[in-house]
Amino acid sequence: MRKGLLGFVAGCVVGPTAALADPTFECGMNASSQIEIGACVNEMLATVDQTLEVALGFAMESAKALDDATEREEAAPALEASQTAWAEFRDNHCNYVGATFGGGSGTGIGIASCRVELGRERIKTLLSLVQ
Repeated sequence: MRKGLLGFVAGCVVGPTAALADPTFECGMNASSQIEIGACVNEMLATVDQTLEVALGFAMESAKALDDATEREEAAPALEASQTAWAEFRDNHCNYVGATFGGGSGTGIGIASCRVELGRERIKTLLSLVQ
């Protein structure tokens, strides 16, 4: 049952690889202005952030179960440290991506798109570690 739920969660955000080449491109398929693309990407980011929290919860539950089974406290603290480091990387990297827009009007969309892409990858990684 749990594996089925994990697959559903991953499928909702990750979906087919070809369709997820770039959030801006995905949103541009149904939008006619930069404002609409920005709104779409930000909505996508909200969904990714929510799904990331769910995936992190599943991964933490699994890490704690492993720690209980092995009578050690390693997996859960390691996951917490990993998530903190990943979030710092995501923020710094996406801010760099935004800087490459040179202060142009697409900066916010570029940052949000970067966060969507990295968030999707993190979700896949977290779910792959759930036992």
